[in-house]
Amino acid sequence: MDVLIVEDDDGTAEALERTLSVHGYRTQRVGTGAEALTRLADVGLVLLDLGLPDLDGQEVCRRIRELSCVPVIVLSGRTEELDRVLALHLGADDFLGKPFSRHELVARIQAVLRRAAGCSGHPAGRDSPAAATPAAPAPPAATASTTPPAPPAPGAEDPGPDPHRPGQAPLRCGPVRLDPRTRKLFVDGAEIRVTRKEFDLLAMLLEEPGSVMERQDIMCRVWDENWYGSTRTLDVHVGSLRSKLGHTEWIETVRGVGYRLALPTAARA
Repeated sequence: MDVLIVEDDDGTAEALERTLSVHGYRTQRVGTGAEALTRLADVGLVLLDLGLPDLDGQEVCRRIRELSCVPVIVLSGRTEELDRVLALHLGADDFLGKPFSRHELVARIQAVLRRAAGCSGHPAGRDSPAAATPAAPAPPAATASTTPPAPPAPGAEDPGPDPHRPGQAPLRCGPVRLDPRTRKLFVDGAEIRVTRKEFDLLAMLLEEPGSVMERQDIMCRVWDENWYGSTRTLDVHVGSLRSKLGHTEWIETVRGVGYRLALPTAARA
């Protein structure tokens, strides 16, 4: 089954082509809405960006729905509620905001193709990888000889996490302490609330204070190696962490490379 990628950004389109190819989909790619409208007859699904150079993606979605019942998944950085609702009203089958991971993209494609399998107006569902996947075999029935696991001995206690296990020991730098087991951050003994990504980002920087972490390495580890969209989200998270840590000097920007954790002058006193 062919997937039509309607995307004018070369980097994003090429990444989509690689991901879809790995999962067994053939791809066609166009960079304008007008060209997309001429390619609907032989494709089973459309991935549509809203920011096209000739026509607004919402208008392209409306015209696609007038011509075909081919499933359409909108991929866009315009994630306001109005944009999402309008795209769905105009005929999109799903809306995925940028940036997103390849795992969610493939899962949504498979879900849309399952729903579209009953439509005779397009090939989706008949020869797609999702439709060709056989049902998982039923697990073997339990037999009477199956022995249940022995209950714990009376008085035995759960040893809990091993504090000496790699990745479990708290990470420290000056007054900053990060506990991977409880996923809590403390500065001068006071707990600081952070988001999951902020925690993971700070943990990576704390592993080697003073060492420069490259942007791409941070994006691959904290977000996803197949991240789609701008790396600007990293800069936003760094700015938020600087504010929460109480000083901009905690995280230094190394221009053209990435970031490193440093102890502010005020914290050394």
